[in-house]
Amino acid sequence: MDFPPDSILLVVGDPVPDPEQGELLESGPLTEDDIDDEAFVPEPAKLMRIGGMIRKLLEEVRHAELDEAGRDRMRDVYHLSVDELATALSEPLADELNRIAQPFDEDIPSGPELRVAQAQLVGWLEGLFHGIQAAVSAQQMMAERQLRTMRSNALEAGGQPQSSPAAGRGGVYL
Repeated sequence: MDFPPDSILLVVGDPVPDPEQGELLESGPLTEDDIDDEAFVPEPAKLMRIGGMIRKLLEEVRHAELDEAGRDRMRDVYHLSVDELATALSEPLADELNRIAQPFDEDIPSGPELRVAQAQLVGWLEGLFHGIQAAVSAQQMMAERQLRTMRSNALEAGGQPQSSPAAGRGGVYL
């Protein structure tokens, strides 16, 4: 799997087998086995832009009474927004979004229908953002804990004499 350089990748779970032992993670490129497709957001900037736009539209719809043409336009914007959001997400997240954000009927939706649909979409996006923040925070805490453990183990090892066969033989040269 190729990932764009500006994508966000969330590693779910404990990436360190035993962080108390200070084991180093193997370095190298990520493989498909390392990736949790559900947590992959290939276009985070697009996700943030569209999410911000949807939130702003919800605020506007709450404070304005839209005529029929306005509601028709908002329906089109809603559908376009959902479609664009889906392209910024991994397949499992896009599928979840499409299950939650059901399209409107052919009829022009009422103002309350638009507000409910947009509020639902904003709520889903906020949940996604909170999940990303929580996962990133957990990863940072895990990395800090691993680093502290490694430093502690290095200090302990550095303060004790090395036990090699040559260590017990004073400086006798032959």
